[in-house]
Amino acid sequence: MTMKKITFLILFFSTVVGFCQGVYKATDGDVSFFSETPIENIDAVNKDVRALLNTKNGGVAFIVTNIGFHFDKPLMEEHFNENYMESDKYKVSVFKGKIVEQIDYSKNGTYKVTVKGTLDLHGVEKERTILGELIVLDGKITVQSSFDVKGEDHKIKIPKLVIKNIAETVQVTVNLNFELKK
Repeated sequence: MTMKKITFLILFFSTVVGFCQGVYKATDGDVSFFSETPIENIDAVNKDVRALLNTKNGGVAFIVTNIGFHFDKPLMEEHFNENYMESDKYKVSVFKGKIVEQIDYSKNGTYKVTVKGTLDLHGVEKERTILGELIVLDGKITVQSSFDVKGEDHKIKIPKLVIKNIAETVQVTVNLNFELKK
């Protein structure tokens, strides 16, 4: 993603937050991924997530810095950033979408949701339909989802030499807690 796109997203988020009622901002949360292989499991977590949820139109977006993913083993983190995500070139990953279902955000409850949108990962945008759960509790909203991402869908190349060490598909988990932006 270019600096121009990053600047646009920051301005877009700022504008939406500044002028729309019903916009919730993530106060904390994380995006993580897990990959299981015969050699070893790989998992990483990124707690530096920026996200917005617009309860008026169902819009949802989140952005993470790729270098924000942290691994148990420093070498895995280095390989992830340099060899696979090319984090110096593709600095962020972004999801922008819309919740399909109509949710009554004034009522506490747990809602199954479907989000249709675009995942921009490694500079490649891919249309996605993602299932998740949205929890409304006393004016706060929690969003949870887990979905698979194939590296080849985003032109992430895995050398044949290490194909047994790295799964072609990783499970991504998103947990975000939102509060009304004031």
